[in-house]
Amino acid sequence: MTKQVNAHWTELVQSGNRIYIGANAGLPETLLAQLLAHKRNLSDVEILQISTLGDAPWAAPENSAHFKVNTFFISGPEIRQAVAAGRADYTPCFLSEIPTLLQDGTLPIDVALIQVSPPDEFGYCSCGVAVDITHTAAKAAKYIVAQINPKMPRTMGQSFLHIEKFAAVVNSEVPIATLPIAKQTSITERIGQYVALLVPDRATLQLGIGKIPDAVLASLTQHQDLGLHTEMLSDGVMHLMQQRVITNRYKTFHPGKAVTSFCMGSQTLYDFVHENPHVEFYPSHYVNKPTNIARNDNMISINSAIEVDLTGQVVADSIGHDFYSGIGGQMDFVTGANLSLGGKSIIALPSTAHQQSVSRIVANLQPGAGVVTSRGHVDFVVTEFGIAHLKGKSIRERSLELIRIAHPKFRAQLLADVRQHYWVPDYQANTPTDIPELGNIQLRQIQLKDEYFTLRPLNPADERRLQEFFYSHTKHTRELRYGYDPKLMSRENSCSLVSIDQSNDCALCLVQEQGTRTSLHAVARFYKIGETTCEVAFVTKETSQGMGMASVLLEQMIEIAVQRGLHKMFALVKAVNKPMLNVFLQHGFEIMSGGDPHEHELWLSLKEGAR
Repeated sequence: MTKQVNAHWTELVQSGNRIYIGANAGLPETLLAQLLAHKRNLSDVEILQISTLGDAPWAAPENSAHFKVNTFFISGPEIRQAVAAGRADYTPCFLSEIPTLLQDGTLPIDVALIQVSPPDEFGYCSCGVAVDITHTAAKAAKYIVAQINPKMPRTMGQSFLHIEKFAAVVNSEVPIATLPIAKQTSITERIGQYVALLVPDRATLQLGIGKIPDAVLASLTQHQDLGLHTEMLSDGVMHLMQQRVITNRYKTFHPGKAVTSFCMGSQTLYDFVHENPHVEFYPSHYVNKPTNIARNDNMISINSAIEVDLTGQVVADSIGHDFYSGIGGQMDFVTGANLSLGGKSIIALPSTAHQQSVSRIVANLQPGAGVVTSRGHVDFVVTEFGIAHLKGKSIRERSLELIRIAHPKFRAQLLADVRQHYWVPDYQANTPTDIPELGNIQLRQIQLKDEYFTLRPLNPADERRLQEFFYSHTKHTRELRYGYDPKLMSRENSCSLVSIDQSNDCALCLVQEQGTRTSLHAVARFYKIGETTCEVAFVTKETSQGMGMASVLLEQMIEIAVQRGLHKMFALVKAVNKPMLNVFLQHGFEIMSGGDPHEHELWLSLKEGAR
């Protein structure tokens, strides 16, 4: 079934019309070139678009009398410059809600210019790599003009339009625009590793485009049976599907299928999605609908930001008064992930900008900056310095969590700034510090008796968590740890215990992450005494004793002490505390004779060769 080519399709476009142009890698470049060639007959035509891949000559200054761009997402230098200069408009809207604006007449479309695959034997053309809002815009338009391109992949799902619906077609075989894979840096690689720690096996993922999503995907190669429900599909996703990391086997919505609305990447990616029954493309109003997203259990949304303030407000579409990108689907997926059983929303960004001269974790948002994701929606914020857990946290706790993952050179100023608003009390004197010996990634995943725990530094944001840990102990445990029964642990005392200089002393903990919940199971610390000696001590939650936590923590403490050049480590242990005595003895400590018969003094030589 064929349709006659209308060589004069531009006659369908009149001055004052609103034209929709296909998005992302589905941009109908041939049609746009023909439109520009006939611009002398047109005035005040509004070009409605979302993000596009490639140049945007219709937004150039010389075309401003003919075309005015109205974009839902700012991409590329030409569109960004046009918006900044006032030649183009930016319309903020959740991606899931844009189709409604087109369907209900809020933004009526006169002509939709789209790019599709050749028709099949039944006359159906596929929107290919760009179903997104293009499919909906075409159905809402008075007239559809289609660029039929044999190189456009035929994608499965709800991607098809019948050729009889087209007012005109132009045959044009041209390469589909590709997007090179961004080169990784040590910073984005660390961010990817931290985010991967938050992703459980069998989770369903949503990721965007760029260095950080690519770094996350590269860090997921050891995961099992992941699923995909995302607005955009990239080369990194393709690689994980080929490696059988993404299997979609345990998805609870569209099981067995990777669900997306558009893809951008290499020609290899486009070949991969062509007639691939395991990848289904649906319009944005379906893929991005929060209630649909939430039908995936363990839904993990991973998005980026321009800046985040210390209360958790996320700026993602502007730099101050200058609009930079768009709302896109961030809030759609943050909301959907929050509604999902076991879901998490993650915002990941580098800690600094402009060659480390500007902190992207800020006490106050820039004037004019717009909040895309509210402080009430974010579960986790990740930088190259770690993971901040925000869900259920007070403003004080959020501030300390976010200061901890800010760049170290900005932490003191952030703490000083946040004190001006009384968000952090005066007794919180120290900024969070890292343990240098743990390296770039300050977390360790530990498996103990078929359960997983995270080993990490204790930090100021753990103040309340340490209080809860203390009050969970029995009188017997408190007496074994402290030598007497301290019945109270004030916030001031808890703060002093978690706010230590980790480059001098050392405090570690083992925590268990269950969704967005964190529980403290064991704490270990050593205090430096003099130049070459330290005292070590532990306490483990009663319900976790006997799992080997003390051994894990002690081994890490010994390793850190050795790297710091300390010569001796000692501990004081009650004689009745046989399990703890055995832990020390198994790690080479020796009991010193004499002293109190009710308390043993144990020593370990840390000099090389002595152990």
